[in-house]
Amino acid sequence: MSNPKGLITPEQAKILNDTYTPRCELVSKDITKRPDNRSIWYSLEEIENFLSYAKEQAKELGYEMDGIRIYCGAYPEEEGEAGYSTSFIIPTSSNEIGKESNGQSHDIKQASGLNKGSQGDPPNANYPQ
Repeated sequence: MSNPKGLITPEQAKILNDTYTPRCELVSKDITKRPDNRSIWYSLEEIENFLSYAKEQAKELGYEMDGIRIYCGAYPEEEGEAGYSTSFIIPTSSNEIGKESNGQSHDIKQASGLNKGSQGDPPNANYPQ
């Protein structure tokens, strides 16, 4: 088996985490006024189920799913997690079924995304947990 594209070492992950820390501390201090989420966890089953669902939904919408895009977000004031950072996953496609690909993946705008993973414990826990 060949290595997946984009692999990073644990040391590189730690550098990315540590470089992000001042931004997260700023959000915690000035916006949420409490420790903000640093990570989101999904079980393997949740991810596999979402990918299967997203592929099928993409096909029903006339697209061939070719990947996912992960967005950063924050919960609005109306939600129980008001202000906390989150991430969500959206399926992408570079072409409609039966049409030639334009080579660039775009969000499938009509498709459902995945959110509501588990936050870190505690929410502001750094890498590695």
